[in-house]
Amino acid sequence: MIVVENTSAASNFIRNIVVEDLQNGKVEQVVTRFPPEPNGYLHIGHAKSICVNFELAKELNGKAFLRFDDTNPLKEDEEYVHSIKEDVEWLGFEWDGLFFASNYFEEMYKRAVLLIKKGKAYVCDLTAEQMREYRGTLTEPGKNSPYRDRSVEENLDLFERMRNGECKDGEKVLRAKIDMSSPNINLRDPVIYRIAHATHHNTGDTWCIYPMYAYAHPLEDAIEGITHSICTLEFEDQRPLYDWVVAETEMEHVPHQYEFARLNLTQTVMSKRKLKQLVEEKVVDGWDDPRMPTLSGLRRRGYTPEAIRAFAKEIGVAKSNSIVDAKMLEYFIREDLKLKAPRTMGILKPLKVVITNYPEGQVEWLEAEINPENPEMGTRMIPFTREIYVEQDDFMEEPPSKYFRLFPGNEVRLKHAYFIKCNEVIKDDNGNVIELHCTYDPETKSGSGFTGRKVKGTLHWVDATHAVPAEFRLYEPLILDEEEEEGKTFLDYINPNSIEILQGFVEPNMKEAKPQDKFQFFRHGYFNVDPKYTTDDQLVFNLIVSLKSSFDPKK
Repeated sequence: MIVVENTSAASNFIRNIVVEDLQNGKVEQVVTRFPPEPNGYLHIGHAKSICVNFELAKELNGKAFLRFDDTNPLKEDEEYVHSIKEDVEWLGFEWDGLFFASNYFEEMYKRAVLLIKKGKAYVCDLTAEQMREYRGTLTEPGKNSPYRDRSVEENLDLFERMRNGECKDGEKVLRAKIDMSSPNINLRDPVIYRIAHATHHNTGDTWCIYPMYAYAHPLEDAIEGITHSICTLEFEDQRPLYDWVVAETEMEHVPHQYEFARLNLTQTVMSKRKLKQLVEEKVVDGWDDPRMPTLSGLRRRGYTPEAIRAFAKEIGVAKSNSIVDAKMLEYFIREDLKLKAPRTMGILKPLKVVITNYPEGQVEWLEAEINPENPEMGTRMIPFTREIYVEQDDFMEEPPSKYFRLFPGNEVRLKHAYFIKCNEVIKDDNGNVIELHCTYDPETKSGSGFTGRKVKGTLHWVDATHAVPAEFRLYEPLILDEEEEEGKTFLDYINPNSIEILQGFVEPNMKEAKPQDKFQFFRHGYFNVDPKYTTDDQLVFNLIVSLKSSFDPKK
């Protein structure tokens, strides 16, 4: 018996099963796997499965494999293989073995032949539409295919001819012979091989018949010695077929399947098919668009692997499906970045301010903490001259009551600098405000201990003389949170305001910022230097998350 030490790891029903299997000697070592099909990019839902499999194996001194379930050449591509590897590594995990289902094709074929010899599989000529008609319903049993009673010899000959390329796509399939009256539709003679004359990313043109997922997956687990095949709840009804395949193909190792609730997020598309549609119809800027829930999209937006792992741990492993508020994910990126991200100032919608009584040509360097919550990060120097930029939204010519920012005659504090007072408003020919003339009080310098009077408004700013131009990309949820109407698709609920692109300025020390560097812009939020469009001549920042949220993690 293996004794599992009490750890700080969060308990869940799957972990409890694994621990019990280790302690009673049912298994000597836990072996898990993350088995994506390389037909798209991984999304945040996959991150939960990755964390469950890899962290469980690591905690209990087991092994975790990365396996590509590449049994459908019509949808799979080497591009997806590379992206999946990159995402798993980025999340911080190392696999103990890298496998491809396609490497087992010969073994799977031999096991299918064994099924035919045992009278447990047959070649069927029904079309896909006819098979649906024969399958029955949830309340009515199906009926046998007219080809169900072919002899073993005929089935072996037909199956070999299928492999040799003598049959057209869709002309024949190999079906398991189980029970057409089973209350579980998955057991009503499911298709286990189909014909597809297509080039496979790994095996080329070696094969023209390919195993179906429901047949291949349990064999892959058995071949690799997987002890706990962990999957999401939609596969629960397929567990009897999983067990049937392992038993009837007489596999030496017998794995077991366990299901947990998949991750569903509010206002988030979690279907690879739909995500692919968004990419192909150019609704988004590729799989790594920062509005996408793909791991590559979250990475480009600025999310960290630490935040995603903490999020996955917090939501836990449950037996029933539920919907998680996307604000919870935002909470964890804030928590991760608040001690890491340098503070700085950026102006997204610039309005020039001329401080008329500040000496012309004078440059003053002001010292400010890089991160007040983490003093060990040190300080930065900010230039100050008579011309600065503030936000357009921080000025109103005719403000409402309790408006404490700039307006004619009002005084505000500039963050890290001085008090300034608005004296004159400059407009263009169309009446638009284009410039403010203000005066400053040299005695009110930040850190000077000035206590003569107080102001209620504090504005961020950027020195105009040294400002670095920058592009800011602000994001809202891609999908509107509305109840779907009949006749509409998810594309009808795309948020037209999901992205806003602004041209502004940042502090001069930001000139050295590199792709994927993260910052907190005072009053605006956390931003990431975009790795796709940032160049030596242009800085592009993606909004990761706003500074505050109504989300309460304790509720």
